Amino acid sequence: MSWNPALDPDCPKGDAVDAIETVIIPRARDLGGFEVRRALPAPARQMVGPFIFFDQMGPAEFLPTRGLDVRPHPHIGLATISYLYRGRMHHRDSLGTDQWIEPGAVNWMVAGHGITHSERTDDATQTDPMPFFGIQTWVALPKDAEDDAAQFQHVGKDALPLLEGEGKELRLILGHAYGERAPVDVASEMFYADAVLQPGAKLPLPDDHEDRGLYVVSGEISVARERFEAGQMMVFRPGDKVSVTAGEAGARLMLLGGATLEGPRYIWWNFVASSQDRIDAAKEAWRAGDWAHGRFSLPPGDDREFIPLPDR
Repeated sequence: MSWNPALDPDCPKGDAVDAIETVIIPRARDLGGFEVRRALPAPARQMVGPFIFFDQMGPAEFLPTRGLDVRPHPHIGLATISYLYRGRMHHRDSLGTDQWIEPGAVNWMVAGHGITHSERTDDATQTDPMPFFGIQTWVALPKDAEDDAAQFQHVGKDALPLLEGEGKELRLILGHAYGERAPVDVASEMFYADAVLQPGAKLPLPDDHEDRGLYVVSGEISVARERFEAGQMMVFRPGDKVSVTAGEAGARLMLLGGATLEGPRYIWWNFVASSQDRIDAAKEAWRAGDWAHGRFSLPPGDDREFIPLPDR
């Protein structure tokens, strides 16, 4: 059996317990007029399946020449996806990738042994205020993929599976669910989907994954005889049949989960690893700053500055 904090043989099953194992209220941070709400990692849950980091970015409105300006920084042991509902973001990385992230598209960056990237809204053609809203997620890599070479994959919105009907529209972003599979190369079993529900529409969660959760982006839903509003994440007990119903204004949800990993992960700054030694080695490599011959290099075209290693 793989490691799962929700699997406890002494816990009641079936009608003796709610289908909801954990409710997470994200922690909010104001980054100067731009709010970020972090649902994972949380005190009650480090991961949902392999998903170890989950941030809601915005909604916000950026004025021309102002917006996201995240300087080059490193990652190890994870894969990232920034999924946008509104706005756009400029991604550059040490592989030489230069890609705008736009609503509905998948930009899947696998850090593996190490990668550096920047995230900016540096569009010189922007003359009007730009709305910005999305979710940034990290997926922890299994142990046998932690030292793989870094890679980047872009998949346009129209190439992702879209399921429609009965007041529902669901776009599969990563992994497999509902008989469909997203055209993105992933290292472990998972699912990640963007679901829009009309008022009163019902959506069953996939029942072929060990770990499952959802995040309410907007609107309201009812599940397990309880109602939940935007900004809440629910994690469900393995094996339970779960269905959600949209409220009077409908709802938008992010569904996530998959197979749990071999054990918990260490997480420090932008690094995720199965051991503290791996974290310490990445710290020293970034601190050394040997961009020409070391473990990390800076993104071509965005190599004049970088975020230094934090003191903490």
